[in-house]
Amino acid sequence: MELAPVNRQIDLYTNMPDIDHILAGQLAASSIAMYKRDVQAYVEYAAAHSLHWLDPQSLVAWRDVLARESSMSPHTINRMIAAVKRIVRELASRERIAEQLSLKFDHVRGVKVKALKTRLKQHSRTRITPDDMRRLCEAPDRSTLVGARDAALLATLASSGIRASEAATLTLQAIQKRGTRGYVILVCGKTDTEEREAHLSPEAKRLIDAWIQQRPLLSQYIFTSFTTRAARPLPDPVSEVTVWKIVQRSAQACGLSHIKPHDFRRFVGTQLAAKDIRKAQKALGHKSIEVTARHYVLDELEVGLTDNLY
Repeated sequence: MELAPVNRQIDLYTNMPDIDHILAGQLAASSIAMYKRDVQAYVEYAAAHSLHWLDPQSLVAWRDVLARESSMSPHTINRMIAAVKRIVRELASRERIAEQLSLKFDHVRGVKVKALKTRLKQHSRTRITPDDMRRLCEAPDRSTLVGARDAALLATLASSGIRASEAATLTLQAIQKRGTRGYVILVCGKTDTEEREAHLSPEAKRLIDAWIQQRPLLSQYIFTSFTTRAARPLPDPVSEVTVWKIVQRSAQACGLSHIKPHDFRRFVGTQLAAKDIRKAQKALGHKSIEVTARHYVLDELEVGLTDNLY
């Protein structure tokens, strides 16, 4: 195996690389965590089958197993393969393995989306109407501590379009006043190189203030956790998984299904794009307007639109 230097060979064969160190300063913490999960799954597969994870053919074998024996979508499989390949490239850039080995990993292809199209999620994009969004945001019982937090969180997602990971770690210092009654949130997302401004409605700000006033402890984080059994408040921020649970719990209370936190972001994007696509692009923090157009413009063809073309 083309490893360099030799004294690192055993370390790389038997242990997962320090991904926190390798990707430090390059990606957000949430993205690094996803890389760690994906690479760990691959390393564990290789170990379980007595394969060297730094052998490109091991990656090929893993890809084939995921394609044949898992129910993962093709996008998920390709993301996991891409994560392994990036870590290998990073190791080569640090001269911990030979560049030629990294190139061999780069030649490993992902799966074809068309070949596994039956695994694509049917509800990956659930459209929320303004009426349904109002019902969602009013679902929590605001007379309880948990309900006050949940109502504030839902209103924040519905008016800002920030990601679940961004909402989970939102701090009080991130809210900034603009003008006489306007507010923005300073967030640094997975593709941001610096903080960007996301809008925050006055209603969401009032609900945040009400939650913070009721909360019997101090914390720099806005949306804090509760203990599982006694529902006792904690100063720690909620997890991204908790944000998912809050959204799904509120959706079920309204009789809505397949609602995800990202559908709130899509709601903000589609509502703004219907008025001005460039404002939607800026509000969501997209680097390219093509991304906004591809995912957030949902204009439907009118019936009879082509009746009088000739």
